[in-house]
Amino acid sequence: IGKDGERRAMIVRALIERRERLIGAILLGNNLVNILASALATSLFISLFGESGVIYATLIMTATVVIFAEVMPKTYALSNPDHLSMRVAPILRPIVRVFGPIVISIEWVVKRTLKAIGSDTDNITNILSASDELRGTIDLHHEEGSVVKDDRDMLGGILDLQDLTVDEVMVHRKNMMMIDAGQGNDKIIQEILESQYTRIPLWQDDPENIIGILHSKDLLRAMHDPDIDLSALDLNKILISPWFVPETTTLREQLNAFLQKRQHFALVVDEYGALMGLVTLEDILEEIVGEISDEHDESVLGIRPQPNGAVNVDGDVTIRDLNRFMDWDLPDEEANTIAGLVIHEAQAIPTPGQIFSYYGFRFEVLRRQRNQVTALRITAPVHVKR
Repeated sequence: IGKDGERRAMIVRALIERRERLIGAILLGNNLVNILASALATSLFISLFGESGVIYATLIMTATVVIFAEVMPKTYALSNPDHLSMRVAPILRPIVRVFGPIVISIEWVVKRTLKAIGSDTDNITNILSASDELRGTIDLHHEEGSVVKDDRDMLGGILDLQDLTVDEVMVHRKNMMMIDAGQGNDKIIQEILESQYTRIPLWQDDPENIIGILHSKDLLRAMHDPDIDLSALDLNKILISPWFVPETTTLREQLNAFLQKRQHFALVVDEYGALMGLVTLEDILEEIVGEISDEHDESVLGIRPQPNGAVNVDGDVTIRDLNRFMDWDLPDEEANTIAGLVIHEAQAIPTPGQIFSYYGFRFEVLRRQRNQVTALRITAPVHVKR
């Protein structure tokens, strides 16, 4: 592309690396030009037509701004992003430098103003967030009907990868299939053949002591020799070393790690090193595209809409999955599962038959097994769907 093209590309890259400053400067410059143009046009039309010039200026400037300052440039930018970015980058760089301090000042004023009226802004890292702007645009187009629900969920799932951690999507240890390595080979092979999974953790002496991951393909290769004695087969030679990741790892970080290490399976541990569960590449992809099933998977969604409008839900269904399936907006900050949300709000483990109302929803406990709520019936307010 030549030296000039390389120089422009480097400018584009530098601007994108500080995208919040770039977006703020563009917004500030855009509003400044639009307001100035409107003020000048109003002054000109008043001098030509008197007081009625305000009406003419409003009509003409509205059409001009919408067509030539909003729709046309954005349409061209969407059609030719690379070409346009290379051409305008040298112009934008000095503008960003000039408006940068002003953008920082605006953010400071906004935060102080919101804090003065009692709004907590301590957790807001950047008011002009590109991610939030994209999410808002997607939701707006969905409400207008130009983006279908499945596409909105997929795009939102990609944006959520940085906000979700592996403990929110992992398979909990009580639901993990693990095999005792102390059993005979015949018993181990039997359990693997009956399993629907291809990668299974093996433990020794204690379920917390995972000695390796057995891949069914590696086992089949080892069993391929017709002269092999299965009872004498040393499974330790074909075990994959377990990969432990902390529970606080974000899904984006874990996805990148999966791709870099070319592995699809990791064990999740807490800050004390205790086993919490497992996470796979498929678990992360399902946060984007929804449930992925094959011919060996069992249907375990656990969400059953009823004819009367209520929804029967298994207690271990995650709030995120329920929100996506029903297009609801239940909070998931304090709990991962729907049973956890009810327990958190009730501050106790409810018994079957108890009914609660939170966030406008009606929660009825259907079943409880020991200290676990296993089934609920949820009735949503009429206006809950978006």
